[in-house]
Amino acid sequence: MMSISRLRRSCLALAAGALVFSSAHAERVIRLVVPFGPGAVQDVIARTFNAELGRVLDATVVVENRPGAGGTVGTGQVAKSTPDGNTLVMSAASHTLAGHLYPKLGYDPIKDFVGVSLLGYSGYVIAAPANLGVSNLADYVRLVKSKPGQMNYASAGNGSATHLGMASFLSKAGAEMQHIPFKATGDAVNEVLAGRVQGVTSATIGVVGYRQDPRIKLLAYTGPQRSKFLPEVPSVAEAGVSGYRFDSWMGVLAPSGTPAAEVQRLNAAMQKVLADPVVQERLARLGVEQTATHVSSDEFQKILRADWDTAGQIVKASGARLE
Repeated sequence: MMSISRLRRSCLALAAGALVFSSAHAERVIRLVVPFGPGAVQDVIARTFNAELGRVLDATVVVENRPGAGGTVGTGQVAKSTPDGNTLVMSAASHTLAGHLYPKLGYDPIKDFVGVSLLGYSGYVIAAPANLGVSNLADYVRLVKSKPGQMNYASAGNGSATHLGMASFLSKAGAEMQHIPFKATGDAVNEVLAGRVQGVTSATIGVVGYRQDPRIKLLAYTGPQRSKFLPEVPSVAEAGVSGYRFDSWMGVLAPSGTPAAEVQRLNAAMQKVLADPVVQERLARLGVEQTATHVSSDEFQKILRADWDTAGQIVKASGARLE
């Protein structure tokens, strides 16, 4: 018969082993870095699925805000992190735009990352204050052209998607406005609501709540066709400016060098999360239009490369350059 002391030692050993196993099991923490501040589009989207992704991966997925320099600070930190699948970045089209905006970026947006999962696309809306008295995009363009350089538009900052989207639109339309940068999209939209600036290009999430607001007029959607979230708003092409498209992919990236098997595991986990009706509804409320079919990591990487070329054209048209 086992003595009480031996039994106690055995129980302690089992408890210690269980604690070690439990600790090791709980130590898997995945950092999902958002290179913008709380409340930014990428931040809100990341928080729609991080808990569900954690459950699928049997890990804790922590959303970590690392803002600065148009998203390049946090993104650069991820580029230099250990490529083990435990550090990811929630990205959008600003990722590829930054490579053309900053001559001394410190990382390569394509070579230093691997696409993990494409969440979908988010378009933008060109909006103006109601006190301008314009009812459609054609009237808006005519008004701006009649006062070259005398009207202002707001953005979320120099080099932001809201800056470049409007700048490239004006270039395509042959119109000229003064750019006034703010710190966030919400600030820029508020300036339009107050009638202090005459235009803004905002991600759908930033204006969809104002579709019935009498202070603002949603003039056109920047995607290739009307948004299912704003079906009453014509596309820019429909509204009379052909050849213009400005929308943003939303996706999760990992540092280059992350093992292919780990990338595939993360991709499969994200697909399970994106198939969850609850997550789909959350993304829909944010104006994210999901793809109809599964996009593999390799396919996502091709999308990133193609977007790199498009981003270069947009930045060139805007004339923007940041140090």
